[in-house]
Amino acid sequence: MTRVLLVDDHQIVRVGLTRLLEAEAEFEVVGTAGDGVDALRLVGETHPDVVLMDLSMPGMDGVDATRAIVASGSAAKVVVLTSFSDRERILAALDAGAVGYLLKDAEPDDLLRGVRAAARGDWPLDPRAARLLLGGRAERRSGPKLSDREREVLGLVAGGLTNKVIARRLGITERTVKAHLTRIFERLEVSDRTQAALWAKEHGLGT
Repeated sequence: MTRVLLVDDHQIVRVGLTRLLEAEAEFEVVGTAGDGVDALRLVGETHPDVVLMDLSMPGMDGVDATRAIVASGSAAKVVVLTSFSDRERILAALDAGAVGYLLKDAEPDDLLRGVRAAARGDWPLDPRAARLLLGGRAERRSGPKLSDREREVLGLVAGGLTNKVIARRLGITERTVKAHLTRIFERLEVSDRTQAALWAKEHGLGT
């Protein structure tokens, strides 16, 4: 029997998950909580095997609650169950100690498989979340994705050319050059031309 604690600030979600899990003989829902504070208390009282944890909740959110549960020494496996699939939230949850990340629009069978996987010590991860994580790793290996034109503009910036000269060289307006630079700064995560030029020279762009 796998003991499950449900944490979500919407009662209708808690009720639905309870019915889904308890329709399977292998699961027992040992408690439900509407926020992270209650979740932490119930983990100590009910000793669940798996905690299904929402992220967005009033008070203590899912990331902080996950971190607190792990720090408490509980053996419970925390699996995030949320509607958010952005990479930053996924990484925050996993860094806090969650062993899995599932999405609320998943098929019921996929959710049940995820709980089973966590209970036996695996790391259930929604395929969409996995793609985001793997995509981020690929980007870190290859560097930020710049278009050919952006690389061209960046190379000229590294060569010390002004926006006016770059515009004349490429046959575009200064406004277009500034737009390219705005996107370049965002993708390189830099704040000015000097930092962009240094990045370009380190990566073989410019002279």
